[in-house]
Amino acid sequence: GRQFSVGIGGAIGGINAPSVFNSGFSFAQFWDGRAASLEEQAAGPIHNPLEMGSNWAQVLQRLGADAPLLERFANAYPDGLTADNIANAIATFERSLVTVNSRFDRYLRGERQVLTVLEIDGYRRFREFGCISCHQGVLVGGNMYQKFGVLGDYFADRTTTREDLGRYNVTKRDEDRHVFKVPSLRNVALTAPYFHDGAALTLEQAVTVMARYQLGRELSGEDIESIVAFLETLTGSLPEAAPR
Repeated sequence: GRQFSVGIGGAIGGINAPSVFNSGFSFAQFWDGRAASLEEQAAGPIHNPLEMGSNWAQVLQRLGADAPLLERFANAYPDGLTADNIANAIATFERSLVTVNSRFDRYLRGERQVLTVLEIDGYRRFREFGCISCHQGVLVGGNMYQKFGVLGDYFADRTTTREDLGRYNVTKRDEDRHVFKVPSLRNVALTAPYFHDGAALTLEQAVTVMARYQLGRELSGEDIESIVAFLETLTGSLPEAAPR
């Protein structure tokens, strides 16, 4: 629920942390897509000076002092405790964090009565206004990059930060300035605040801003109410853990 995460020594990060739920379905990791896989992403926080301020050598030394952990790694991996295996273990856990059976999922499976008239109307507007052009697929997003400000300059009245440059920080191409991975909308009602900068505190604010800068629309109160109602149907539940 924070705008930015708190790291070591109370250090504050510069970008809003995406949810780890369903992250295994995303085509790339981080807002700027700099990690191609969850395994690659796992190394980022370890080396980040604000987050963990560590390195693989230090991590391996500390974990290597834990005899039960060493035994578990030896049982799970032929070569035991290594940096690659730690990253794989973290990524494997993250891939298990799949939320299922949202009311919208049930609706798509044929349970038409599970959504209200308002929620169905919100889904209609979500499609007809063009939100679905970026927010589609299994994640309702998470499978493409898009400029933040297609039909308006979101950054015009502010001093931009390095984080605001988005994908440009990876590619150094001018056309990638302010380009970000389109976030998944699954469980979006639970993950305020919104956007890479955490600037939208509510879903209503987020929908208003997205319509203005991505679609060139000023939505009515009725539009916003119905679309938010639809978005709230995307909240799923974790599957029960398998017995161990």
